[in-house]
Amino acid sequence: MRHTPRYIVEDPEWVKGLIRGNPWATIVSPTSAGLIASHYPVLLEEEAEGISLVSHVGRPDDELHELGAHEVLVIVQGPHAYVSPSVYGNGENIATWDHLTAHLHGVPEILDEEENYRVLERLTDHFEHGRVGARSLANDEAGSRRVAKGTTGFRLRVTRFEARAKLSQNKAPEVMARVADDLEARQPALAAEVRRAIPGGPSPRLAP
Repeated sequence: MRHTPRYIVEDPEWVKGLIRGNPWATIVSPTSAGLIASHYPVLLEEEAEGISLVSHVGRPDDELHELGAHEVLVIVQGPHAYVSPSVYGNGENIATWDHLTAHLHGVPEILDEEENYRVLERLTDHFEHGRVGARSLANDEAGSRRVAKGTTGFRLRVTRFEARAKLSQNKAPEVMARVADDLEARQPALAAEVRRAIPGGPSPRLAP
């Protein structure tokens, strides 16, 4: 990730907020056969010290990733959008792309069969919460456990991360305000973050 000091975020709580709001992640492994990438939902372990994620992969992705044998990179991508120079109001022609992104590093810990099932239960309950006719693995535990055998669960205790909140901070406050206005209809969550980053306001952070 490009190191531009004005965009770097070092607050782990900010990263946790990004994960909560954007739980669909990309897992990248530097395997003996080359780079392997997969996409899975992740769940933040709220009670853990530091940043800790749990998830699963479908078999044989565990073997393809050589899961547990080396460090992996998990990419969490928040709201992002194209920013047209037409909103700057000064005749510029160079566009950019504002975004919220975190790169998480760590060695996955493989879960045993029972803990993997508990994680699958938590994932299901988390995403089903509040839905009409919400489903639960407990509705058919025997069948759910059979399906769970085709997955491998893991825990990732993040040992280091790089995070960026690129929110047009290189522009004047009045220009940032116009950028936020322009983003409002297309990407309101990103527009809100740009407004938070305007000098004189609070430090960039994700809305609760």
